[in-house]
Order: sequence, then C-alpha cells, then structure tokens
Amino acid sequence: MPQEPSVNEPSEGIVDARTSRRHVVRATAAVALALGLGGASLAAVGVSDSSPAPVFASEESDCVFPPPNLPHGFTKTFTSRFIDAGGLRQHAYIGGEGPPLLLVHGWPENWYGWRLIMPELAKNFTVIAVDQRGIGLTDKPRGGYDTGTLANDLVALMDALGHQRFAVVGHDTGMSIGYALAADHPERVDRLAVVDSFIPGVTPSPPLVGSSEANKKTYHLGFNRVPEVNEKLVRGREDVYFGFQYDIEAAKSKKLPDYAVKYYTDILSCGRNTLHGSFGWYEALDTTIAQNQRRKTKRLTMPVLGIGGAESQGAAVGKTMKLTADNVQSLVVPGSGHWVAEEAPEKMLAGLNSFLAPYRSSWQSTQTSSRPSGGRGKSALHPE
Repeated sequence: MPQEPSVNEPSEGIVDARTSRRHVVRATAAVALALGLGGASLAAVGVSDSSPAPVFASEESDCVFPPPNLPHGFTKTFTSRFIDAGGLRQHAYIGGEGPPLLLVHGWPENWYGWRLIMPELAKNFTVIAVDQRGIGLTDKPRGGYDTGTLANDLVALMDALGHQRFAVVGHDTGMSIGYALAADHPERVDRLAVVDSFIPGVTPSPPLVGSSEANKKTYHLGFNRVPEVNEKLVRGREDVYFGFQYDIEAAKSKKLPDYAVKYYTDILSCGRNTLHGSFGWYEALDTTIAQNQRRKTKRLTMPVLGIGGAESQGAAVGKTMKLTADNVQSLVVPGSGHWVAEEAPEKMLAGLNSFLAPYRSSWQSTQTSSRPSGGRGKSALHPE
C-alpha cells in the first residue's frame, strides 16, 4: 500500500478541496432540509464530516459526486486540490513522492480514468491527475479548447505546483494535448507517453465510409464537432450517448464497470456548461489541425512511448508518433480495448514503469548532487 505522502504546503492559488468541504456539506444540507429529508439523506450521499471519501459539488448545481470504489489506500495518498492557474480554476488529484508525472485524461472521462494505476505510480512519482479545461471540476469557459491553449493550461498548472520539468502521460484527447505540450514546450517535458488515440492533422484520416464496426467507433468525431446541435441532442440522453461510447470502445471481453460509467455519466449530465466543455476539444479541431501542421515541421527529441490496446488502436499509436518524433517506443497491450488504464492496469503500469525508469533515475541523481552534506537539498525538478 502506498505510504502517506509528504506533500508540500500549497502555494498561493492552491486550495485543498477538503478544506472547502464544509461549503459542500452546507449546500447539500440546505437542499436536503428544503426537501424535508433531514440529516439521514446526507449520509446516504456520502456527505459526513467524518467520511474519508472525497465528496464534491459542481459549481453550477447542487449535484454531489463521491468517486466510487477507489483503490485501497487511495485517499491516504492523494489529495483533491483546486489550483488557480492560467486564468482557470483547475482541479487535480495530487499525491506520491518523486519526480512529477502529469496524467492527462481523454474523452469522455476525467481524472478518475487513472485511478487504478495512480497508487502504484505514486510509489515512485509525484502524480498529478488533472481535469482538463471544460471537464470534471475544472472551469468550463466558452472557448480555448484547441490543444495549444489546453497545453498552456497545463504548463500554468505545473508552474503553480512548482514543477519546471516533468513527464507526461496522455490518453485519447490527452494524446494530442500531450503532443502539443511536448512540441510547444519541449524544455518542460522530459518524457511523453501517449495512449490509444490519434493526432489531428498528423495521423492519416480514416475513410469517410468504412466498415460498420469502424463507424461505431468513429462517428462521434464528426458529431461532437457540430456546435449546439450536439448538446441539444445529447442533453437528457447522456446515459444513452456516453454509455454507448464506453461500451463500444472497450474490448469485447471487458467492459467498464457500471459504477464507473455511472460516475462519468452523472458528471457529464450535471451543470449548464458541462456538455459544451466535453465537446470543446472536437469543436476546436480546425484550429488544432492548423497548429499541428506547424508543429510537425519540428520533430520531438525527447523519448516517446506509444501505447495501444490490441483491440483498439494497437501499433497505430506508435506509428503516429514516429511521424512526429525521433525516439519512439511502442507498446501493444493484449486483451485491451481503448480504456487501457482501466482494462489492463497491470500491463500498462509495467510498460510505464519501464519507460519512466531513466527519468526517475536522472531525477534521483539530481536530488543527490544538489543536496549539501549534512542537510536536505532542493531539486530543480521538484523544488521544496
């Protein structure tokens, strides 16, 4: 089980979500009392001053979402924080010890998609699992969903946390965001791992009319780009639309557990701007494609790992990255579909730990060389 981490005091603009928990409790209590439900209803939704589980309320509603079935010891290792950075109030789970590792989720998930691999990663890394702009508990502005802006959001987040250089793992839409982060800010990214997706404007586009099975997995790319219409058609039917996506992208022998699908869908169903934020990456694709046309003229030089589920993108992830980078490794995960971190967490962890080992070793050497005799030193990678 991961050890209790020694977490630095948050800098200005960083708020421990649990310090604002009283406001969530009061807001939920007010709703419950107004409905005549009393205190028993608070315990039913997991709101209790003594409850160890993190409980959150959307800024746009009184919906309460306790993340279900977290791995053993998760809440002892990770803290939910709100960070004011880059003009956004960003939400992230942070915990562990060692060099910083930024986890960037994909659509239509949030930080929770990494939950099964976070505790093991935290044994060797300071893990930052962020909600992207427009997703989860991070702010949902009307614009700024091109990957250049999304990458800048994450640079601002890491600045606020005091991490000048870090490794990145990006899944799905997080793959193209991770690529933009590495291409636009190469001095900040030590290593980049990308998981089971494509890069708009770099990866060759599939045919307009393909097989029925391929269409089931790709039709959302066009649908999600249609402003306003997509929101109107999905609103009130989120369980149908997103439930289909979670199901069709999984391996045939594996499906995401019902509690995870419900958690994701509940969040996507709550709040005025939630659907808009979830579709933002797709609606900004014209801008992102133009940016990637420029980015690919200068190749990435840091080590890159492309991870694909054998029943999804497979080796195509590594092939895409070879179009953009000089030092590319490829990992195809047997028995996994698109949701690799949830369908095959052990195999993904093995691949990530092997790929990230030189990064950790280099960080440890920096720690040792910068530590004065008789005292604990500071690291340029992870300042105290």
